[in-house]
Parts: sequence; C-alpha cells; structure tokens
Amino acid sequence: MNPLLSRLQPYPFERLRQLVAGVTPNPRFRPISLGIGEPKHPTPDFIKQALVDSLGGLASYPNTAGEPKLRDAFRLWMMKRYGLALDANTQMLPVNGSREALFAFAQTVIDGGKRPYVVCPNPFYQIYEGAAILAGAQPHYVANDPKRNFAADWDSVPAEVWVRTQLLFVCSPGNPTGAVMPLEEWQKLFELSDRHGFVIASDECYSEIYFRDEAPLGGLQAAAKLGRSDFRNLVSFTSLSKRSNVPGMRSGFVMGDSALIRKFLLYRTYHGSAMSPVVQAASIAAWSDEEHVVQNRALYRKKFAEVTPLLAKVLDVQLPDAGFYLWAGVPGSDEDFARDLLAQYNVTVLPGSYLGRETGGANPGAGRVRMALVADTAECVEAAQRIVQFVQGRK
Repeated sequence: MNPLLSRLQPYPFERLRQLVAGVTPNPRFRPISLGIGEPKHPTPDFIKQALVDSLGGLASYPNTAGEPKLRDAFRLWMMKRYGLALDANTQMLPVNGSREALFAFAQTVIDGGKRPYVVCPNPFYQIYEGAAILAGAQPHYVANDPKRNFAADWDSVPAEVWVRTQLLFVCSPGNPTGAVMPLEEWQKLFELSDRHGFVIASDECYSEIYFRDEAPLGGLQAAAKLGRSDFRNLVSFTSLSKRSNVPGMRSGFVMGDSALIRKFLLYRTYHGSAMSPVVQAASIAAWSDEEHVVQNRALYRKKFAEVTPLLAKVLDVQLPDAGFYLWAGVPGSDEDFARDLLAQYNVTVLPGSYLGRETGGANPGAGRVRMALVADTAECVEAAQRIVQFVQGRK
C-alpha cells in the first residue's frame, strides 16, 4: 500500500458529514444546501443535443491529445476571451475537468526524490494538497490576507522554501475567497519562478462568473502583458463545469508552456485519461457559444446582488471579485455556526476551517464559512433570510 495515502486528511465534505452526523434539522424548514459548489443552473439544451448527436463516437477509442476540432475550439475561445493566439497543437490539451488535471499535473512535474515543496494559498482547493503529498512533496501553505482582498502573503515564504519549491498552485478567481490576482501579483510570482525555477499551475475554473465590467485577468494573459509570450514554466487550467453548467460532463483544458504540455501529454498517454469522443463533441459546442455564458453570469449577478446585502447586515461579508461563493466571517466557531444553523434552520454551509490548514498557530479559514450560491435566486434569498434570523437569535 502506498504509505503516502496515510498523510491525506479527510476531505472537507466528509468532515462536514461527521460534524452533523448527530444533528436533526428543524423539520419546519425545507433543506437548503449552500455547502457544495455544484452548479444548479440548467445545462443548455444545445450542449445536451450535441451529446446525443455524437453518440456514434462511443464506438471509437479517444485520442489523448483530443480531436483537432476540439483543440481549435480551445484556440478560438482563448483568442476571443483573452486576445491570445495559442498553438492548438503544442500549447493546449483537453482534460476531464480541472480536478483530475491539477492532480495529474503535479505527478508530471514533481521530482519527489529532491525533498521538494509545493506552495499553495491557504485556505485552498484541497486537491492541491493531495496532489503534492502523493507526488512526494511537502505542501507549504501561504495565508490569504483579508485586509488585502485575501491576497496571499508570498513575502512570508522563507527563502529556504522557495529554493526547494518545484510547483506553485494559484487559484484566481479564488476558491473560497473569490479574489482575482492583479497584474502586480503575477509579476512577483513570475520573478520568483525565474529565480527558483518552479512551475506555476494557475487554476482558473471560476473565471467566467464575475460581478464587475472587466473580466478577471488570466495567468497567460498576465504573462503576455509582461512580455512572457512563451509562457515559460506556466500552465493554466480551465473548465466547462461552472461556465456552462455541466459539472457531470468533466471537461476542460490546460494551456501554456509547450514543453510542459508535451510532458503532460506523455504522462496522460500512460495515465489513460483521454476525453470521450461524445464529451469532446459537446465541449466543442459549449466552447463555441458565449450567449449561454452571459446568461449564466447574469443569474449569478442577480443572486449575489440580492443575497450579499442581506447577509452583510449580520456577518462580515462582501461581494467578491468573482466565483459563486460568499466567504463570510461569522461570530464564534465556524463549526458551531454550521452545526447550529443546520439544526435550527436546515441550511447547510461549509466551515471555513475545513478548507484551511493551521500554520503559525492559526487557521486562516477559522471563523468563516463558505456559502455556495448555486441554487436559484429564490432559494438563496430564503437561505440568507434564515441565516439573518439565526444570527440575530444568537445575540
């Protein structure tokens, strides 16, 4: 048995399940879950039709590199979204959602025999930690600072850690914070990467849900603005799950440094992670249409515009830059808050401490909860109203 498996911590949703195992939710209220970040808006009909129309593809083995039409859809989308002209044959690769890709990429680039570090923000998407550990690396957690729009304090990383760092995970827009990294922060990270030789993996799966006029800056876009058009030591990950409401389709792509993409393709050829021809066809349809993305974004904007002011009356919360989470400061223990809220008002939220790790005697997720506003507007507003009643009743 792989001994590294023993170092993996229980996943946040397993911890939540254990937390509320003995709780009987108030039967006066129907259950509302804000706990899991699973999109609930309907999948567009044209994507479902593309799946049906391509069922004949089930008779063929897929190509790990993806069909040329799929990679060309990636290329065209990157040009429209970021103004970047990428090579579809050398700088792009399909993946079965960003989750498996982030994990597999770490196995590709980490040399576990050199006592490496993997640096990531804290709190964070838990796959970063698991990917690092199972690749033989030691995670180093960098706290997000709420006083600076939850920017990670990269200056806090000791020099001896940077020297042994092989991979840096960043998430922009952030999960759970919703913060978008500005160009100045990217420049700092590129300079550190040049100095120490580590690879940057940029998780951008929330990039198409945002609340201001300007779309979030992407990693490759930042590199191009800074004259780094070869994207050296940089790979970005994106997905259709949130953008197009197809979490069950498991479809996304990676793009960036052609040398890294080539090695990643080699790994994936043996790993057996080719995308189904049926999913490829539906993905082409999804990446080729923006109207449904605009409509989806409008639904989230309406929800956040109604819910955020309600919760701001009783909690430390503000409209994020992007994403579909509210990262709310709560009175007292985040675990007590989540458990008591479920018991009294039948609303599920995720304790923020489950998404963070204690470093320097503190967990930067403690005292916060993550709320996924993925249900329809009426349900999210009702949940917010119950939370307001709950908090006011605790005072």
